[in-house]
Amino acid sequence: MRAAILDGYVDEPSCLGVPPYLAPYPRYVYGMLKSLKVQPEYLTIDQLREDPRIRSKLKGYDILIIIGGIAVPGKYIGGNPLEKNEIFSLNLAKKNILAGPLVVELTKKELELLKDVNIQPLNFPFEKELFDLLCRILNCKANFDVDKFSYLGAEVVKQHPDFPNVICEIETYRGCYWGRCSFCIERFQGFWMRDAENVVKEISLLYENGVRYFRLGRQTDFYTYLADFSKEVPKPNPESIKNFHRAIWEKCPKIKTLHLDNVNPKTIAEYPEEAQEITKTIVLYQTPGNVAAMGLESADEKVIEKNSLCADVEDVLKAIELINRYGAGTGYNGLPYFLPGINFVIGLRGESKETFEKNIEFLRYLMEKNLLVRRINLRQVKIFPNTPMEKVGYSILKKHKNYFKYFKKVVREEIDHEMLKKVVPKNRKLTDLRVEISGEISYARQLATYPLLVGIIGKYEKNSFIDARVVDYGYRSLTAVKIPLDPNKATFEELRAIFGEKAKEILLNRPYRDLGSIKEIVGNEAEQFFEHSSEYDSNVNKKN
Repeated sequence: MRAAILDGYVDEPSCLGVPPYLAPYPRYVYGMLKSLKVQPEYLTIDQLREDPRIRSKLKGYDILIIIGGIAVPGKYIGGNPLEKNEIFSLNLAKKNILAGPLVVELTKKELELLKDVNIQPLNFPFEKELFDLLCRILNCKANFDVDKFSYLGAEVVKQHPDFPNVICEIETYRGCYWGRCSFCIERFQGFWMRDAENVVKEISLLYENGVRYFRLGRQTDFYTYLADFSKEVPKPNPESIKNFHRAIWEKCPKIKTLHLDNVNPKTIAEYPEEAQEITKTIVLYQTPGNVAAMGLESADEKVIEKNSLCADVEDVLKAIELINRYGAGTGYNGLPYFLPGINFVIGLRGESKETFEKNIEFLRYLMEKNLLVRRINLRQVKIFPNTPMEKVGYSILKKHKNYFKYFKKVVREEIDHEMLKKVVPKNRKLTDLRVEISGEISYARQLATYPLLVGIIGKYEKNSFIDARVVDYGYRSLTAVKIPLDPNKATFEELRAIFGEKAKEILLNRPYRDLGSIKEIVGNEAEQFFEHSSEYDSNVNKKN
């Protein structure tokens, strides 16, 4: 049997699979097929769009499993997710199966249309249903075992077009213990937790297959992994979390990135002592540039109550303060070790003009108290069937369109821009920036959770890694210059970005023999940007 997995990418509240991220789903499905003695092929929706030969090739396959769904839309650089209107043209193999959160947002009519074009949609979550279906197709019996699938699926990373520059999203547990927020898709997930030994084994197998970048991101609250769930708010287990991290590093000593994603501020506020110990562990055992994405959603108590949100403003402030206390120091890659990120959702029940005023007031308070946040995410609500927000729909969002525009403008211009200067001061060195878009200004990011976009002046090869220093700021991005520079070869654009009008004088006084001669023009700032060689260009010395 010939089978293929088409990765249309996912982005959910607790899971990211848009390149360079690789979500657990394709790995599980790959391992699932291997457990049934089928050797599948993995490809992405971008590869399918770019190469017509792949579409023709898939017509000879027995099974095509399509995975996709953007539940929390964002702006993506690494890939373009599968869109709803593209699905109906993917009836390529003899049997086509659609899986993932995309199924949740399809209407009854659209689901019927899929069947008419030989595409079978699966309920979400889909893994058990898919496995049972595959067993029926193959006329075999086997046990459903996610851990086993994760082990067998580790090798699929080598088929990813970005390999080895892939961040593997690791699932520690699924679902949300709160599960009441009016808009959230996590309510469909159920709840189950993976054993720490099995998670470590999966990470080690991915490591053996060449992966060096990981994010513990599939769960809705990392602080409650391995926690005591007998309480309404699960009680964290600091010792188990510490042992979990130690086991990862023992098996995988050369990891380059180990980050997390979601943190529920309610947990930190409810259990400050336990949360403090876990925060210390995260700072010590995970890598710098880490972000705890926290769902405030709204600073308006009316919205919090009407939408059954888990944490209130006081809870979120306590969490932000605690994480800043231990994580705000600068790590070796140029970013703070561990900072909070804040999510807002616009268009929820109970929202009014005052909601936006309270949101702005909350962010201004953070600035006033010098509390750092690495990311402020403004998201317009997305309506899913069978959620409490379904009856409301997009009516509030449409009604408050102008309020949202004003709110976004204030956040980007007044808060984001100034916060970025605090988080990454001017002239800060950032290491291991991977070029993703090459041009007169090359756009690069660290392989990390919620990485900053950095525009590096000059054209650099895609997938090359660069160290650079910050010279300017956008609202949510940085401008930087590659270091170290050779003053005899640096472009005028590079020099002007660093030294302003002195760039002309630097050019006129070329060539330079050593660092001292250029320091006479620009002062000690030259130390940060130029090579410390006594001979910048051997030809200079030959001529003299």
